[in-house]
Amino acid sequence: MTEPVAEAAVGDVLAALADPTRRRIVGALGNAGGATATTLAGSLPVSRQAVVKHLQVLEGAGLVEGVRRGREVRYEVRPDPLDVAARWLVGLSAAWDRSLSALKREAEDP
Repeated sequence: MTEPVAEAAVGDVLAALADPTRRRIVGALGNAGGATATTLAGSLPVSRQAVVKHLQVLEGAGLVEGVRRGREVRYEVRPDPLDVAARWLVGLSAAWDRSLSALKREAEDP
């Protein structure tokens, strides 16, 4: 059985990534190796203020980390929560595969 803390973390990650703009932000940060909210806003169809709000959600889920450098905050992707969510999804997929295989065997056996 999965630990409740891990399940909560997976829920936070999936909820944060449910928004397409946040997925684009994570992708952009991963490709660039990090960026500021201003830089990200330049490549997205939303305002800098909207990017900051999205970054706060992503940071709350542990997906990004902001590091202050002078007046700027540079954000970088933290891959560990993504790895936890990916492992959970793989486990869920395997469980469904086992259930469907058992159902198929039951349906095909005379």
